[in-house]
Amino acid sequence: MSARPRVLISRSAPPAGIDPIKAVCDVWIWPGEDPIPAEEFEKQAAGVTAIFCHPPDKIDKDLLDAAGPSLKVVGTMSVGLDHIDLDECRRRGVKVGNTPDVLTNAVAELTIALLLSSARRLKEGYACTLSGEKSWEHATFLCGHEVSGSTIGIVGLGRIGMAVARRLKSFSVAKFLYTGNSQKPCASEVNAEFVSFDKLLENSDFVIACCSINQNNKGLFNKTAFKKMKKSAIFINVTRGVLVNQDDLIEALTTGEIYGAALDVTTPEPLPTGNPLHSLKNCVMTPHIGSATLNARNGMASLTARNILAGINGEDLPSPVP
Repeated sequence: MSARPRVLISRSAPPAGIDPIKAVCDVWIWPGEDPIPAEEFEKQAAGVTAIFCHPPDKIDKDLLDAAGPSLKVVGTMSVGLDHIDLDECRRRGVKVGNTPDVLTNAVAELTIALLLSSARRLKEGYACTLSGEKSWEHATFLCGHEVSGSTIGIVGLGRIGMAVARRLKSFSVAKFLYTGNSQKPCASEVNAEFVSFDKLLENSDFVIACCSINQNNKGLFNKTAFKKMKKSAIFINVTRGVLVNQDDLIEALTTGEIYGAALDVTTPEPLPTGNPLHSLKNCVMTPHIGSATLNARNGMASLTARNILAGINGEDLPSPVP
């Protein structure tokens, strides 16, 4: 029997993540394109030393029970941790590592793309090119909004929020507002003003959600929040779908309560094709591709591998979850 550690990889990943682990461990990788079924996940987890996972693969009590006491470390190829029962991992002494920082630039760049797409009505413009609709039939044909001179509100001025602000600064933004649990020293770099959530909603032309998810902010963007926003405001969400009450968002978009929305995340994912958000002209959506650049995904895979190998060797993880 091999004395090498056993590692379960719940879904294929770039070679930068798999090859270093294969070099020193016995590896089993779920061969399917869909997420690994819970029953198969538990079966393959029995007796492993480490698990390399991706959202939405659940690392819960049942999975940890199936893995047993041999499990030393879980490495997730993500920043988000809502698929992992961290309390249960801590109780069992299982280390957990994630991949912040390496995807910051990729997510920030997609945020800018979503903002500009919604502000300049690119979804409608693309539809016009397909239908052959004539342009310039009237002077305001497909007129949208400029970022120049606008007020940008950022909910959560962390790594990604700050990366977004740095990029938008070059668009001659008039003012940055931000809100969160505390003031951020880095805010001075873009002259961002710390305000209440309500003040940010009331004064921003673009409201960008970049905050992490916790039990207190699920459904934060609901009917009450949308009513406080300008009717000309555009809402952008690149964090998690659960931050938004989607029924309330649909109502706000269809009634003109807000001007538009751009979403990289929804609940569930993928969003069923019959969901009204798909058919709304003023809603731009992408399928959770914030980190989908070759550079970011290779960096995430590599960091996950390093977290796993450090955990197997009893060393400090390069990117541990506290």
